Amino acid sequence: MARVLVIRGGAIGDFILTLPAIRLLQENIPDCQLEVLGYPGIADLAVKAGLAQTTRSISDPRLALLFAKNATLDPALVEYFTRFNLIVSYLFDPDGILRDNLTRIGVKTLLDSPQRIVNGTGHASEQLARPLQKLAMFFEEPHWRSPTFPGTTKKPCIAIHTGSGSLTKNWPLEHWQRLITELQKKHPQHSLVGIVGEAEIERGLLPQNLLLWQNLPLTELATQLSECQLFLGHDSGISHLASACGVPSLLLFGPTDPNTWAPPQKNVRLLRAPAGDLKLLPYEVVRDTVFSLLP
Repeated sequence: MARVLVIRGGAIGDFILTLPAIRLLQENIPDCQLEVLGYPGIADLAVKAGLAQTTRSISDPRLALLFAKNATLDPALVEYFTRFNLIVSYLFDPDGILRDNLTRIGVKTLLDSPQRIVNGTGHASEQLARPLQKLAMFFEEPHWRSPTFPGTTKKPCIAIHTGSGSLTKNWPLEHWQRLITELQKKHPQHSLVGIVGEAEIERGLLPQNLLLWQNLPLTELATQLSECQLFLGHDSGISHLASACGVPSLLLFGPTDPNTWAPPQKNVRLLRAPAGDLKLLPYEVVRDTVFSLLP
């Protein structure tokens, strides 16, 4: 049995874009037992997708010493890291301190992968998988989604996520609210659900007059999303989750480059804002596109 550790921090979308690389490892290494060292809740998506067997929290304070030069690590951590045949790290390590510490304690095979995604050099998922070429593993399926996510039968449900990681990536809330009202009038057979997390609550991005899925664990949200008929959102981690779950999606893109950051699945449709400013994306364009996607 080959034991493989993938170290991956980052936000929801960054992690989901790494799943195809994790899939390459799982499929190309015989008898692979794969673990993810990442943020609790987010890393669990790899288990949900059937790509990892276990996870461990990257929030362990003892791990900070990995970035201290010539640090003496906790013996339990030494035992933990040296049990793996291969470690693939996505942690930012510009001075090589992490690499030196892991090598010094006896880690034999460590593969560094890029932390920073660069526009114009391929889709983010491709860039994240590119270092695996050193192991003769080549990225060929950017639109992959996990067959272990449920949802082969779609319900007449439209999921809407009005937030993202940055206010500049959000279409104005008043437009979303107007769209919700029109959808409820013209498509009463569809249930509308708003996806809400801490960021939306703090920024006052709470849509009104519809059911809310609030602060759901990501693995539970994946189950709920996979049964939806349509997802509406921005460039966000939740949009990547919906797309990976096989939900037909309409995403509104502003300042970010969709050639790099848009979900690569085939069921995704994009609307780009003029000059990258979502305030300039006309309400009527979005409304008419949404209605064209509904029976």
